[in-house]
Amino acid sequence: MNYKGTAHTVGDHIDTDAIIPARYLVTTDEKILGVKCMSGLAPDWVKRVRKGDILVGGRNFGCGSSREHAPIAILGAGMPVVIAHSFARIFYRNAFNMGLLLMEAGDEANKIQEGDELEIIPEEGRVRDITRGLEIVCPPLPASMSGILAAGGLVGYVKERLQKS
Repeated sequence: MNYKGTAHTVGDHIDTDAIIPARYLVTTDEKILGVKCMSGLAPDWVKRVRKGDILVGGRNFGCGSSREHAPIAILGAGMPVVIAHSFARIFYRNAFNMGLLLMEAGDEANKIQEGDELEIIPEEGRVRDITRGLEIVCPPLPASMSGILAAGGLVGYVKERLQKS
């Protein structure tokens, strides 16, 4: 599945408390968490996001505590994809488990600017910045991860596998 949306950029070392502050961890409801997404950076940050937009981060995106709420909040805000220089490992795993696509772009992520229109082709590992005429190549998504994302996350994937057996 390909994605198109407007880029919303954040900096390096964005931790899970910036993505969704601890005071909002009383629910796992995607819609409730979504309206508070990135409120650790700016209270009204999410108000500029439209469904399908793409979050672009710097180095070590998702560092900090292990909370599944962080990828749920990003999905709840309407952003199905995060592109970053690099990701904290526990966030990386949690994101795919929750059904959030991550694309690791290294230094190339810095070329994407706020408001750029992007197209993501995960199976090819391609990020096209339509605004700037750039193409960024990332490691392509492994088939196993594609399967998890297609099922909406790890729980859906396991349910599908159990039904087939």
